[in-house]
Amino acid sequence: MSKARQAFQPDAARAIVASMARASSKQYDESKIKTLSSLEHIRLRTGMYIGRLGSGHNPDDGIYILLKEVVDNSVDEYIMGAGKRITVSIKDACVTVRDRGRGIPLGKVIECVSVINTGAKYNDDVFQFSVGLNGVGTKAVNALSSSFRIVSYRDGKSFEAVFERGVLKSKREGSQGRESSGTLVEFTPDPDIFGEYSYNMEFVEKRMRHYAYLNSGLSLEFNGQEFQSDAGLLDLLKDETGDDVIYETAYWRGDKIEFSFTHTNNYGEEYFSFVNGQFTSDGGTHLAAFREGLLKAVNEFFQASYRGEDVREGIAAAVAVKIKNPMFESQTKNKLGNGDIRPWIIQEVTRGVDDYFRRNPQAARSLQEKIQSNERLRTELAAVKKEAREAAKKVELKIPNLKDCKLHLDDGQKGELSTIFLTEGQSASGSMVSARDVMTQAIFSLRGKVENMYGDRKAAIYKNAELYGLMSALGIENGLEGLRYGRIVIATDADYDGFHIRLLLLTFFLTFFEELVTQGRIFILETPIFRVRNKKETMYCYSAKERDDAAKSLGVSAEITRFKGLGEISPKEFGQFIGADMRLVTVDVQSLKSVPEILSFYMGKNTPERRDFIMKNLVNDL
Repeated sequence: MSKARQAFQPDAARAIVASMARASSKQYDESKIKTLSSLEHIRLRTGMYIGRLGSGHNPDDGIYILLKEVVDNSVDEYIMGAGKRITVSIKDACVTVRDRGRGIPLGKVIECVSVINTGAKYNDDVFQFSVGLNGVGTKAVNALSSSFRIVSYRDGKSFEAVFERGVLKSKREGSQGRESSGTLVEFTPDPDIFGEYSYNMEFVEKRMRHYAYLNSGLSLEFNGQEFQSDAGLLDLLKDETGDDVIYETAYWRGDKIEFSFTHTNNYGEEYFSFVNGQFTSDGGTHLAAFREGLLKAVNEFFQASYRGEDVREGIAAAVAVKIKNPMFESQTKNKLGNGDIRPWIIQEVTRGVDDYFRRNPQAARSLQEKIQSNERLRTELAAVKKEAREAAKKVELKIPNLKDCKLHLDDGQKGELSTIFLTEGQSASGSMVSARDVMTQAIFSLRGKVENMYGDRKAAIYKNAELYGLMSALGIENGLEGLRYGRIVIATDADYDGFHIRLLLLTFFLTFFEELVTQGRIFILETPIFRVRNKKETMYCYSAKERDDAAKSLGVSAEITRFKGLGEISPKEFGQFIGADMRLVTVDVQSLKSVPEILSFYMGKNTPERRDFIMKNLVNDL
């Protein structure tokens, strides 16, 4: 027996493990127990307070959560009848928010923005329907900002406090002067926490519009642009759907609930749900109760027993509720968990929908025709599905282009990280399969350019083996409830063919599964175009500018390689581009009504307008 074999005998291995355990136990003593201050904890465990960090490319990135936390406080003032105007500005990285509310009591300004669990929102006499109830929001903004300044104007006086990364640097008392009562907050997100970031003004504008829709009579100004709504959620839905509706948009407002709905010719269901002004992107019990109440009202009015999917297919709806003590599933408040609100929401929705139908009989008839049409389409689709499944059995289809992962969306918190990459060809898939995390990353290989599905009916998917396989891999054949992955990432080459495949896939999703886009499930993978290296260092570049900067940094001996496709990147290299620092760009739709027009222009028939656009924007890459 060799010395190497002898070194790894079981007895020797057990002795090593025992020795390590003894050493470890000696190291674990009182000196290893730490108590973090609230400031230290926020900066160390940022995700617990604001969710993801991000660079500003996603509307749920942390820099937007910081803005939301501050504006939410100003909106809460308006809800309580104090201050009808909020001014917001973003210049470079500095955010300023000024409201005309009551102002923070001057003796408590410092505590309210720096001491956890301090605030007035525990008092129902002061704040009844507030989003922020944990006394954390503004403290997190303070702790995560390189500079933070707050000024409260109240009772003829003012109080200013200035912080750096949550540490108080100065405070000053003064007179209110000509300033109206209220609060001014100015902060700059800390680059030590967020890295390189920038605000996408379209994301901020959309958030301002939502604030206006949810608070009729409130005026918001953002970088000189005004946002105001008189009709609340009715305005929201009209702005989102445009004129492509089957009947006039319904609207109902009660003491604690407001909702609006209509039906379009699109596939799927589209919802905008809110709790105390907070956009709940993942819905929750209030949205589930709304859907249940709508179905109940429809069946009672028409004295029928329509199926939920037939009633809701093509619906666009917005619902907002006001409740005390909302329970969200996380600090970022994306999904409501209160179960006790279900009965009264169902009752109120049933009442409001019935009232609308009785006052608008033509709209009721139009909806009934839509439901009956949905029933016929579902029956037709069922026949096509049966044929597709029988054909699949004959060739023993087991989604051969899918390399699945072990965790999926229904596997709890870790399942949220599950990702499926849609790749172009076997060469790119080969590198990714070798480099991926088999627990959370799946690969679906496309043969090349998929069929343009613009203008097709949903039955066409079942006649296309590749897209049928993709739909089956995603688990969305019978609705998005079966979605198997938290993220769908389009990973194609950064060339003209790759861009065309992106467009074809996005056309497929926007035509038949629009909710995947509006829920922020679809992403584009950014991979390096260039590699610049010398004997000591290697740099990967995503643009020509980065390439030039890297070449200058590494000197004249730098070797520059251009990756023509993902397949040219070795598995060893590829691992870092789909790991923890993976660059993803969210596919975002700012307004639903713009989707049909965009798809028609880019993916429809060749019109003179499109030919002119192509000629004007043609780039000679020779």
